[in-house]
Amino acid sequence: MRFGLSVPNLGEFTDPRRVADLARRAEDTGWDGFFVWDHVVFAYGPIETADPWVLLTLVAASTTRIRFGPMVTPVARYRPGPLARSTTTLDRMSEGRLVFGAGLGFTLPAEFGTWGESTRPREVADRLDEGLAVLTGLWSGERVDFHGEHLTATDVAFRPTPVQHPRPPIWIGCDWPNRRPLRRAIRWDGVAPTMVDPADGSWRPTPAAVTDLVAAVGELRDSDAPFDVVITGRTPDAEPDAARDTVGAIAAAGATWWIEGFRPGPGEYDTAVRRIEAGPPR
Repeated sequence: MRFGLSVPNLGEFTDPRRVADLARRAEDTGWDGFFVWDHVVFAYGPIETADPWVLLTLVAASTTRIRFGPMVTPVARYRPGPLARSTTTLDRMSEGRLVFGAGLGFTLPAEFGTWGESTRPREVADRLDEGLAVLTGLWSGERVDFHGEHLTATDVAFRPTPVQHPRPPIWIGCDWPNRRPLRRAIRWDGVAPTMVDPADGSWRPTPAAVTDLVAAVGELRDSDAPFDVVITGRTPDAEPDAARDTVGAIAAAGATWWIEGFRPGPGEYDTAVRRIEAGPPR
């Protein structure tokens, strides 16, 4: 199992230099990945917000080993050309360490309705699928001639290509146990489900839920290629044995990544520093 961290591009995590410092600390203390939320506006009221790609640029420039990327980018909010340029540049400057997390966005009224765009889930999902098709085509460096219901790319080829071939890995975000986005995820390289307690919105991934998810992936996939199951939760920095027990059960259920997730509330930056310094729960 690999171990990563996910921080919001909100609140106390909006200073790129401080986020880069977290990423350096994470690399120095043995973590394997560092991921950043992608919001332009937040669903729960006005809050300080940073551009995720600026944050990720400093993360890439401040580290040499760990994987990094957005978790997750609402692809339908972007034009695929600029998105292909940004992601390719990040993959090249990091010598092939980008992981591209993609999803619908949260929430659709905030991500799309704010700008007068459709918030119909089916339409946003179709735009996500078309966006991924164009994006991966552009990453290939080959000629792309795509004419979809929502997107068009007419006889265009992008150079240079990402370092990673055939492309950077793509993880698809989803709300488990919703199976429709899981069917999308199995076409790519991994799934990053949201598993929360409906009572308080906190992360509550249980071994039983992960077991069910992994079984569903197995039923739907017909490939032996590597596939990541990326689980986000929280473990205590002051109780390493309890943290290892929690994550060990998740790994035994079939997860390949454990992500320590942080939120944009007061004190979360200092909490992230302490958790990072305590090291991954190996």
